[in-house]
Amino acid sequence: MRLAVDAMGGDNAPKEIVLGAMKAIGKYNDIHIVLIGDESKIREHLTNEERIEIHHTEEVILGTDEPVRAVRRKKTASMVLAAQLVADGKADACISAGNTGALMAAGLFVVGRIEGIERPALAPTLPTIGGEGFLLLDVGANADAKPEHLVQYAIMGSIYSEKARGIANPRVGLLNIGTEEKKGNELVRNTYELLKDADINFIGNVESRDLLDGVADVVVADGFTGNMVLKTIEGTAMSVFKMLKSALTSSLKSKLAAAVLKPDLTVLKNKMDYTEYGGAGLFGLKAPVIKAHGSSDANAVFNSIRQAREMVEKDVSGTIKAAVEK
Repeated sequence: MRLAVDAMGGDNAPKEIVLGAMKAIGKYNDIHIVLIGDESKIREHLTNEERIEIHHTEEVILGTDEPVRAVRRKKTASMVLAAQLVADGKADACISAGNTGALMAAGLFVVGRIEGIERPALAPTLPTIGGEGFLLLDVGANADAKPEHLVQYAIMGSIYSEKARGIANPRVGLLNIGTEEKKGNELVRNTYELLKDADINFIGNVESRDLLDGVADVVVADGFTGNMVLKTIEGTAMSVFKMLKSALTSSLKSKLAAAVLKPDLTVLKNKMDYTEYGGAGLFGLKAPVIKAHGSSDANAVFNSIRQAREMVEKDVSGTIKAAVEK
C-alpha cells in the first residue's frame, strides 16, 4: 500500500517526520511512503530511500493560516498534495502533523466524505490506566452536533475499534454529567434514545472521571465537549509529570529515590503517552486521514503511519460506508 506523508507539517518537521517514515519502512515491508515537501530539506535527514519517494513542493500551510482559505489558495502545499494523492488514487491514506483545521478541510474538500455521513469526526485514542486505551470522538471536527451525528460517531468508532484495534464487541459510552438515563442536556438525552436502538454495544452514559479507568472502549461526545476533555487530559498528564519531576529533584534524598524509581516511572510515562496509540483519525472520509500531534517526534510519526496502515489493511472506510448504506 502507498501512504502519503506531509513531511513539512508539525513543530519538528521535516526531521522527525523523515525519521518516523524510515522507522515505519524498517518495520513494515508492505508499505511504500511518499514524503511530500521540500526535497533538499527532506534529504538532509533521509538515509534510507528503500520504498520511500519524495514529491517536491516548497509551499507549506502554516499553523497561523486560516484553514479553509489556506487549502483553497495553497493548492501545492505539502498537506494539500498529500490529500490530493489519496483523492487521485495514487495513495491509500495520508498523514500530517500540520494545521489541524486545514487537514480537516483538506479531508473534506479533497479526499471527500463518505456518502451518508453528515459530519466527519476527529478521533484520537487516549491512554487508560490498564493500558487498553479508549477512542474519543468527536474532539473538534464539529463544535455543534445533532443526535444523529453522535449516533454516526458511535457507529464509526465501534467499527474502527473492532477492525483496527481488534476489540471484539467494543463498549460504546455516551459522555455525560451522570450515568443516569435522564441526565444531561437535550442533545445528550435525545442521543441516548437513539443509541439504545443502534446496532452497537451501547453501555449507556459515562462520566469523564471514569474515562482513564477504561469504562468504555469508545466514548462519544459533541466536538466542543470532546475537545475540552482531550485538552484537560493532556494538560493534567503534563502537569502531573512536571510535579513528579520537581518533587523527585528537590533534594539529595529524593534524587536517590528517583534513581531507584526511574525504570518504573519510565514504564508509567510510556503507558500514559497518547502518541503510542497513533494520531487522531478523521472518520467519515472516503479514505483514512490521520492527524498526528503537532509536536510529534519520530516515534509518534511512526505510530501514526502504523495506524494508517491498519486502517487501510482492515478497510475501515469501506466498512463504515457499508454500515451507513444499510
